[in-house]
Amino acid sequence: MQSDLKVIVVMPAYNAAKTLVETYNSIPADWVDEVILVDDDSIDETALVARDLDLQLIVHPHNAGYGANQKTCYMEALRRDADIVIMLHPDGQYDPKIIPNMISVLADGKGDFVMGSRFLPPKSALAGGMPRYKYISNRFLTAFENLMMRTNLSECHTGYRAYNRKLLETVPFLRNSNDFVFDTQMIFQAAHFDFRFAEVPVTTKYFNEASSISFAASVKYGLSTLWVALRYRLHRLGLWHWDIFNVAHRS
Repeated sequence: MQSDLKVIVVMPAYNAAKTLVETYNSIPADWVDEVILVDDDSIDETALVARDLDLQLIVHPHNAGYGANQKTCYMEALRRDADIVIMLHPDGQYDPKIIPNMISVLADGKGDFVMGSRFLPPKSALAGGMPRYKYISNRFLTAFENLMMRTNLSECHTGYRAYNRKLLETVPFLRNSNDFVFDTQMIFQAAHFDFRFAEVPVTTKYFNEASSISFAASVKYGLSTLWVALRYRLHRLGLWHWDIFNVAHRS
């Protein structure tokens, strides 16, 4: 690691046995202090493969969902005194080589929440093989979210994120959904608590082993995203209270 900050990569895993080793070996080891993998009760050999790697392994006793997996990831990273936490999917879709760029943004104080954007430059997602229907829905949802948050992010739906410790200690992410909309809630919570966003470009690969939600789940996710955005705006206007935007009281 290039500074005295402790960096932990967390990997929320489900059925990632075929891609885990390559993804893990691509992590720039000199920049990362620890890797934590949380296996959400995979039905393949993800946990068995992970045991042969130099990482901290946590196995859920039952399948709890993508959001629940991240909750375990972040709580364990905080417990292990992380200053910077990077969420990297173990399916090989996102390039681990940009991790130093994400760390540098946080270490230099240029942002609190860094996202690896597939839309920097704008057409790079299509060049990387993103299905056109996902491209169109991503553009629409991101535009709507930017409107609600008064931001200008190139993408709100990347699964490649890095946070500083202060954000994770402030944002009440344990109140969030256990489903895929957890990611959207994290962005709106960060905006609500005035944390600074930053983006770095990332290349992606789309292939059979890469994780992907079904079309029906994508529709559900899109509608849930719109609902989060609307409730965020109503909460900001004082018209509809939502406890995911309130800090828990500490005695």
